[in-house]
Amino acid sequence: MLKLIFLGWIAGIATMGHIFDPISAVTLGIAIGLYFLFLLIYLRVAQQFNSSKLLGGLLGIFSVCLSFSCGVYYADQALTTRLEHRVTTSSVDSYIIYINRMGEQSQNGIRQPAQILNENDAPIHWVLSIDETVIPADTMAHSLAVGQYYRAVIQRQPVHGYATQGAFDVEKWFVQQNWQGRGKVVQLEMLSSEQALREGYYDHVKQQQSWTRKFLLAAEHLRLKFRGYFLASSLQHQSLLLALLTGDRSLLDPELEQQFQRFGISHLLAISGPHVLIFAALMTWCIIQLINRYYAAIYLVIPRQRLMLIPFLLCVLLYCALVGFEIPALRTLLTVTIVSIFILLKHPVHASFLLLFSASILLLIDPFSILSAAFWLSYGACFILIRIYQEIVQEQKTGQSWRIRIGYAAQLLIRTQWKIFLALLPLTLLLFKQFSWMTPFANIIAIPVLGAIVVPLDVIAACFWLILPALGHLIFQLNDGVLQAVLGLFNMMDHIFAPELQYFALRPWMIISISFGILILFLPKGTVPKCWSIICCVPVFLLAQLKSPTQLVVLDVGQGQSVLIQDQTQRILLDTGGNHDEQKFSVGRQVVVPFLKAQGVKQLDRIILSHLDQDHSGALPAILDAISVTQIQANEPMPKLQSTFELCYAGQRFETPETIIQVLSPAPQEIGRADTNRNESSCVMHIEFKNNQPIRHFLIMGDAGWETEFKLLQHYPDLRVDVLVLGHHGSRHSSAYDFLQHYRPQYAIASAGATNRYGHPSIEVQARLAALQIPLLSTAKAGSISFSFDQANEQPRFYRHQYRWLTQ
Repeated sequence: MLKLIFLGWIAGIATMGHIFDPISAVTLGIAIGLYFLFLLIYLRVAQQFNSSKLLGGLLGIFSVCLSFSCGVYYADQALTTRLEHRVTTSSVDSYIIYINRMGEQSQNGIRQPAQILNENDAPIHWVLSIDETVIPADTMAHSLAVGQYYRAVIQRQPVHGYATQGAFDVEKWFVQQNWQGRGKVVQLEMLSSEQALREGYYDHVKQQQSWTRKFLLAAEHLRLKFRGYFLASSLQHQSLLLALLTGDRSLLDPELEQQFQRFGISHLLAISGPHVLIFAALMTWCIIQLINRYYAAIYLVIPRQRLMLIPFLLCVLLYCALVGFEIPALRTLLTVTIVSIFILLKHPVHASFLLLFSASILLLIDPFSILSAAFWLSYGACFILIRIYQEIVQEQKTGQSWRIRIGYAAQLLIRTQWKIFLALLPLTLLLFKQFSWMTPFANIIAIPVLGAIVVPLDVIAACFWLILPALGHLIFQLNDGVLQAVLGLFNMMDHIFAPELQYFALRPWMIISISFGILILFLPKGTVPKCWSIICCVPVFLLAQLKSPTQLVVLDVGQGQSVLIQDQTQRILLDTGGNHDEQKFSVGRQVVVPFLKAQGVKQLDRIILSHLDQDHSGALPAILDAISVTQIQANEPMPKLQSTFELCYAGQRFETPETIIQVLSPAPQEIGRADTNRNESSCVMHIEFKNNQPIRHFLIMGDAGWETEFKLLQHYPDLRVDVLVLGHHGSRHSSAYDFLQHYRPQYAIASAGATNRYGHPSIEVQARLAALQIPLLSTAKAGSISFSFDQANEQPRFYRHQYRWLTQ
C-alpha cells in the first residue's frame, strides 16, 4: 500500500508545469476528509463482512488517487510561488547582493549566482555575468568572494530561451535551480557585514551566523579551495580530477565532455553514491581503528554497527555539502538516513520501499528535482541495480577458487552493464532522444577504473592534502597518471570506432512498447516467456513505417528565421536562422539541428535560403555537418556549394502530392543585384497545402520590404494568403497597409527575438495589423508556431503554451 502511495505522490509531482485546471485547496481538503472517513469505515466495518478485500482494493485506489492529487497540488503551488518573483522586464538598478555559492568561468568572465536582497521582502536568486571591465581578470579567480556582501549596479534581464522542440529549455533550468533572473554587473563595490547592517539587512546578517549557514558556507569555501589548488597545479588532467572530486565542472574542456557524451559515460562526472560512500567508509574506518586501539570497551555498551551510524551519516552529510547537494548525492544522503533510522528501530526495510520512500522525501524537500534528468536516471539506475543484486544473491556460490571468482566478477560486470543499458534505454530515449551504442562497452572499462581506482584515490588524496599537502599532491599525481592511461585508451577507441550519438525520434507508443519488451526480459524466469519481448517490439517497427506528419513549423530561432515544411514525401527548410556569432553560440547546432532530430528528420531534400544575411543563413554550416542535404538554393551564388547549389528565382515550382511550393521573387533578371540590395532580392516563397482546411496558403517574405510587396501586388493580385510570415521580421519598412489589406491573411507571424535591439515587430506594423484586425503571432511570445494538416480544422499550436514556465 505504501509503495503505491509513494508512486502516486511521485506521479503527481511529475505533472509540474503542465497546463491544466489546478486543484483548489478546498477540493483537496474535502477529498482528504472523505478519504479519512472511508478509512474509518474500512477499519470498523471491513472485518465484519466478507467484502474486506473489495473495500481494501477500493481503499488502495483512493489512496493512490489522493496521493496523486496531493502531489499535483503541491507541485502546482511550489511552481506558482517560484514563478511569482521572476524577472519580467529589463532595467538598470542598484542592488545589495550576497554571495553564498561560488561562481564559475564563462566566455564573458564570471557566471556568478547571487542573492538579491533589496528586490523583494525575501532574498531571491539571480545569475550575474561579470567581466574584466568590472573586476581585473587576474583577481577574479572565477568567483566573487563567498560569504561577502556587495553593492552592484546590475542591468537585469528576464530569462528567455529558445522555445523550440529539442532545444535546451533554459527557462526550465532556471526554475529548477531557483534562479529568478539574470543580469550583467556594470559596477561593483564590496561591503562589510557592518555596512550591510547599516543598510538595514539585520535579519539577513543574523541568519548567516546560524550554524547551518556557517556549515554550508564552510563547504563552499572548501570547494573553492580545491578549485584554486587544481588551477595552480601542473596536473595534466586537473579539470577531470576536480570534477570527480567535488562535481565542479567549470574547468572541464568542452571536447572532453563531448567525448564522454559520445561514449555514454557522462554519468560518471556526477557525484553519486560511490563517491559519497567511499569517503564515508574511509572516515568511518579510521574512527573504528582509533576506537579499537584506545576505547574498544565501548562496544560492550553500544554495538559497533549502531555506534558507527552517526559518524557515517555525518560523513555522508559533509561530502554532500561539499558537492553542493547534487541530486544523486542527496539521494544517497536520504537513503543512508532512512536505513540508519530503520537499523536503530530494528526494523527490516526492503530495497524497493527504501528507494520509493527516499524519492518521495526528496520531492517533498525539493519538488523541482522532478524536472531534472538526474532524478529519473539516478533512481532508475538504482531500481535496476536492485534487481541485478537480487539475481546475484540467488546465483552466489561458496567454495570457489580465486580464478573462478575473478572470471565470475568479469562476467557479472559485462552482464550488469548490458542490463543497465537496456533497462535505461526507454528513459534515455524519452529524456534525450539519443543514445550511444558504445555505452555498455565504455562503461565496462570506465566503471572499474574510475569507480574502483580513480575516485577512491581522488578522495584519499583530498583528505591527505588537507592535512599533509605534499603527500596529497603526490597521490593526485599518481591519480593523474592513471587518468592519462584511461583517457589514452578512450582516445584510441574514439579514433578506431568514431562513436556518435544516435538520434531516435520515437513516438510515445513506441517507447511504451520498448519498455514492456525490456520489462519482460527482466522478469524472473518462468513468469512470462522471454520471446514475448520480441512481440512487444513489433509495434515499434510497424509504427516506424508510418508516414511523416504534414506540417509547417515556424521555428523560434531568436532574431532570425527558419521554417520547416514537411509532408509524407519531402522535407524542406526555408532559411536556417543564425546567431551573430555562431562560434560563440550556434543556433544551428543548439536549436535547429536538435529540432530536426526530434522530428525524425535524417535528411533534408532542400534548403532554400531567402538571402545570405547571418540571421537567415548563418546556421547552414552546422546543419550541413549534422544532416544530409540534397539541394541548396539561395538568391546569390555560393561558390563552396557548387555540386548541390542552385539559384532561386521567380517561376520555380516544386510540387508533391500534398504541397505546391512556388518562388514568387526575385525575377530572373533581378538576380544579379542581390549583392547591392540583398533584402529586396529575398526569395519570396508561397506554399499551398492540398487539403480542404481553412488555413493552407502561406506566404513567406524573407527580408523583403515595400518594393517587393508592390511587385507582388502587380504580378500576383489573385494570390491567396492565409498566413503571412512578415517581411524583415515585421520592420516598419515592410508589411505596407495596402499590401496587408489586399491579401488579408488570417494570421501574421513575426519571426523575431525577444527584446531585440531593432524593435521588431515595429509599432507601425502592429498598428496596421490591428487596424485590419489581423491577429499577430510572434515567435518571441509564442515560441515555435506549428500548423499540422493531418487533422481537420487544425489551429496553430504554440510551443510556449505547453508548460507554465514558458507562458508566465
